[in-house]
Amino acid sequence: MIEPELLMLAYRSGIFPMADSRDDPEIFWIEPRQRAILPLDGFHLSKSLARTLRRGRFTVTCNEAFSDVMEACAAPRAVREDDDEGGSWISHRIQDSYENLHFLGHAHSIECWQESADGSGRQLVGGLYGVGFDRVFCGESMFSRVPDSSKVALAWLVAALRRAGAILLDCQFITPHLASLGAVEMPQKRYLTLLKAAQFALESDAEAVGLGGVARAGLGAGLGAGLGSGVLSLPEGFAALLEDAAEAGLASCPGKLIAQDLTQTS
Repeated sequence: MIEPELLMLAYRSGIFPMADSRDDPEIFWIEPRQRAILPLDGFHLSKSLARTLRRGRFTVTCNEAFSDVMEACAAPRAVREDDDEGGSWISHRIQDSYENLHFLGHAHSIECWQESADGSGRQLVGGLYGVGFDRVFCGESMFSRVPDSSKVALAWLVAALRRAGAILLDCQFITPHLASLGAVEMPQKRYLTLLKAAQFALESDAEAVGLGGVARAGLGAGLGAGLGSGVLSLPEGFAALLEDAAEAGLASCPGKLIAQDLTQTS
């Protein structure tokens, strides 16, 4: 298992671990030349995804099934016969390390659930996990077993981070799927500048490196004017969203509040 202090130091330095396969005991540290982030004020909410959120097709939770989400993310993906990317970079050692981070309060998951057709209860159909610190969330992986479930999980993540006062959502590598949702790519040097700013205490520091607009978009109601006071963890931001939905009379379908929030900035 990777020591949690080392793992958190790596994330604070813009580095993350990967493995060659599920059973590989070795890890290697990645510092990409190009880095992807998803601006919290730039999530692309399509009309169809907004409709899915408003209809409440999925029950969404936070930190309710972290290990199950990691297992699903680590499972082999269906690929073409000529493609060798079907394995998993999430080795057992990496999974153990992140489960330990979760136990320590540094790693979190968003889960999407759907009632089973046979009435036997709800099933985990999508989700994501990542590492959170200061005003930063580093997304690690997500999975989807039914259409739109991972997109809904990501929409809730963005909304919860905005409500929590976060200012940087790291996606590591750009993909066409992430780009369609608003992710952008930049040189690692630029990412490190944003990462440093996101760990500063004051909004003025974020302004200095061009994160001011993102910072303001991430400040939910009641969080205060300064980033140093009132910043919440992801689970706290998620809980605050549910409270906001209840106050708005949307407790039975909080997805309507999420769609409303993200429509204002998409």
